[in-house]
Amino acid sequence: MNRLFVAYKPKGVVSNHFLSQLKRKYGVKKAGFSGILDPFASGCLIIAFGAYTKLFNYLNIEPKIYRATLWLGASSNSGDNENISQIHLPPTLDEAQIKNALQNLQGKINYTPPKFSAKKIDGKRAYELARAGSEFELKECQMEVFSTKFISYCHPFITFDIAVSAGSYIRSYAQILAKNLGQIGTLSALERLSEGKFKFENEIPLNPLEYLNLTKNSYKGDILDIVLGKKLKAYDFNNSNDGEYLIEYDNAFSIIKIENQEVKYAINRMEKCSY
Repeated sequence: MNRLFVAYKPKGVVSNHFLSQLKRKYGVKKAGFSGILDPFASGCLIIAFGAYTKLFNYLNIEPKIYRATLWLGASSNSGDNENISQIHLPPTLDEAQIKNALQNLQGKINYTPPKFSAKKIDGKRAYELARAGSEFELKECQMEVFSTKFISYCHPFITFDIAVSAGSYIRSYAQILAKNLGQIGTLSALERLSEGKFKFENEIPLNPLEYLNLTKNSYKGDILDIVLGKKLKAYDFNNSNDGEYLIEYDNAFSIIKIENQEVKYAINRMEKCSY
């Protein structure tokens, strides 16, 4: 079964375990997801079955939009509501101060990912090393914050929406926000609302061609050349510039890559699904 859809991962469930539940639900063996969600987080998880798992690299999944709640006065080694080490009630903040801090904390931001993260260190996940008590350091990264929106402040909880680039860590953003407010804090809730145009809509099947981050191209020769996987020439395409392109025909599509006038198949032939 080839299928692309958005599922809603509940909080408290590991993304891989949630995927296993979906595989049993739909009776499929091959499945994958894009953009892992932390166990404590909930929300949008892009799921692909069958051959559509090959399309993840071509999906437009930016911006990623989250709704986050920052718990002021709480401290956690993982930056979320697990592993809480201390709690105190800080002074009440002025709402205008919070809105100003959110407004100022946009654009490209340098940060260090949390040690309880899926980043790999010598082939192992950082959270595995952190839980084992191993000493290690993570390299500084950069995220891009496209926008922020203040939602509410019910002391000591600040709720806000944030739109970010792929690979961003909202837990790290929350730490920076708390510091800029002169506080300590940790996330108490995190929900992913959307990824690009992907939103949760009761797991309805999606047409992948509407979500591919690719330019359409057309072949001037016999389309059977592509169907049969024959060697192709760049000048036989309407657009022969370097790049990756989507080629549609009949009930299938292909993805080709042109580089230095050489044409290669990224995906030779993939069947379309009826929706």
